[in-house]
Amino acid sequence: MGTLYVVGVPLGNLGDITFRAVEILKSVDCILCEDTRNTKILLDKYGISSKILDCHKFNEKERSSKVSKILENDGKAALVSDAGTPNICDPGSVLEKELLNMGHKIVPIPGACALTTFLSAVPRDDEFFSFVGFLPKTSQKRIDLFKKYEFETFVFYDSPNRLKNTLEDIKSVFGAHKKIAIGRELTKIFEEIKISSVSEMIDYYENNTLKGEIVGLVFKNEEKDISDIKIKRDIETIKSLGFSDKDTSKIISALNDVSKNKIYDILMEDKLK
Repeated sequence: MGTLYVVGVPLGNLGDITFRAVEILKSVDCILCEDTRNTKILLDKYGISSKILDCHKFNEKERSSKVSKILENDGKAALVSDAGTPNICDPGSVLEKELLNMGHKIVPIPGACALTTFLSAVPRDDEFFSFVGFLPKTSQKRIDLFKKYEFETFVFYDSPNRLKNTLEDIKSVFGAHKKIAIGRELTKIFEEIKISSVSEMIDYYENNTLKGEIVGLVFKNEEKDISDIKIKRDIETIKSLGFSDKDTSKIISALNDVSKNKIYDILMEDKLK
């Protein structure tokens, strides 16, 4: 059977492609790409004349049968995205699954990725993080997602036209002093990576033009803040199910190994606000 090479390509700076990637793209029978116009710019720069075929989220499954025919008798094809690495918030998963089921081989060719490029320039206390991909388009869904990951560092992709709303949602969940990092236009002329509080980031982007795909990071809560924040979130959840203050205290005490009196005090404190 044949081989599909999953090839990482530059995010913006065309010099960020690897020697191996160029060699593979020159050697394959066909290159599958999101937009043939974008990929042709890269191919022309490196003198790559392999046949190109569009393959995006709307036709991945359909393309798999055509690609399988190309791969028959030890044929070779390459999959690229418009920028970065395929199958990381880009098309590729459906095609790969179909081809694997047909018995073909999938070989990754490492290259640029917005996620790792961004993280390499953002200092963190540890290596643990969650990647949530592109954020939901609605405010409430973003807020629900932020609450789900509030006790860990998480990384997201966003569009420039939604970033300001996203920052306001982060502020509403975590407060004005929450530490975050935002990267945009990575590897391009106007590349920028900023680390500051969410309120400072909001002020900054009020006066600066937003362009290019956004990569963002929300740092996890400090250990000393986690206990009370988590208890308050648990209280909201349990109370929303109709439990009394007394029963809420018992349940959360058991879940968090905290005294019922402390839970009750937090409940009363919230009621007095």
